[in-house]
Formats: sequence, structure tokens, C-alpha cells
Amino acid sequence: MSDFNATPRTPDEEERLLEAGRLLFAGPCDFFFGAQKLEQLPPPGAPEIAFAGRSNVGKSSLINALTGRRALARASSEPGRTKQLNFFDLGGRLTLVDMPGYGYARAAKDVKEDWQGMMFAYLRGRPTLQRVILLLDSRIELKASDREIMTLLDRAAVTFQIVLTKCDAPRPGALEAKRSQAADLARQHPAAYPGTFATSSDTGLGIPELRAELAALALPQAG
Repeated sequence: MSDFNATPRTPDEEERLLEAGRLLFAGPCDFFFGAQKLEQLPPPGAPEIAFAGRSNVGKSSLINALTGRRALARASSEPGRTKQLNFFDLGGRLTLVDMPGYGYARAAKDVKEDWQGMMFAYLRGRPTLQRVILLLDSRIELKASDREIMTLLDRAAVTFQIVLTKCDAPRPGALEAKRSQAADLARQHPAAYPGTFATSSDTGLGIPELRAELAALALPQAG
């Protein structure tokens, strides 16, 4: 479910994009690299989409829902501990990058240092990075760490797109307020992409539409 700021499309265009997203994410998707240091990054290849968000925002669940896998991306047993960039190859046409969570209290200092160091360097210098999907939990208020990451993404001049997670939980009125807030946030940041999404990994809300959005950034299908 995208917001009203997304680019208007005809029903035929929408159907074509939804099918392209379905086909892309129904294909093979495999973990192929984990990097804990900048010099360990794999050589640039297919266009990259990085997923970022606070610890426990539902990042791993969303990646699994998009790819139709139960355990492709795994959450750490202790939030805030995962510090490496995990790379997943989606049919040779798109690379999904699972970034470390931020904002976890017990690891706040280390995570902040990671994001100000290696993560910022990755975001600013990766030539194949097309977009960062910034996840915000629809059930809770926006945190200072979320605002800090948006400012960091502005500084890095990296396009990011806000995606709300766990949208099956709030009541309809509360969810609509969160969607309006997300759209307002996007307008406040020069690096933010205007279209935002409301998703649920449990019910599938918004998953086909987000697949379609990301498929538009993938390499063309061979043959």
C-alpha cells in the first residue's frame, strides 16, 4: 500500500509492475556475502537496495516476506549485536543488503559509531547503491535515532524511501496518521523519495506493491 504521493499510474501499468515484482521476487535469492569492514565489501555488481531501521523494527521479517522465504534473513538473538552488512543475490538482477539495526539502548554507542563510520562510508561511496529502504515501526512514535539516520542519509546524498512496518497492529485511524507523518517526513528531507509504503509481514499488506517498486530498480531480465 503506497501513499498518495506515489507517481500516478494507469491500471495497466500498475498490473504490469505488480507482475514484474512478483516474478522477480519469486526467483532465486541467496545470501552470498557478509562484510564487517569496508575493505571486505564485495565488488560492485547488480543494483543494490539496502534495508535500514531500528533494532526490532521488523527488517528481517520484511526481507523474508518480500522474498517468500521463512529464514533468508535472520534476526540476531540479542538486538543491536549484528554489525555486518549482509548481501543477498536476487536472481542476478538485484542485490538486497541487510544493514545493522540502530538505536538499541545497550549497544547505542557502538551502533552509532558503526553508522558514523563504516555504514556512512558504505552509503556515501557505494556506486551500485540505488536506494535505502528506511523502516519505521507503525506502532510507536518516531525516535531521535530515526531522525539522526535521516539526516545522515541526507548528508550522504543517498536516496531513501520510508516504509512503515507492522501495519496490521494499529487501528485504521492511527495507521492513517502514521502514513501522513511518514509522507510529511519525506517532504522534509532532500534525500527522501516521495512515495511511502505501509506494510505487514504477517498479513502481506503492501508487500506486492513494494516488490513492484523495487523491481523497477533491477537489471532487465535476460533474454
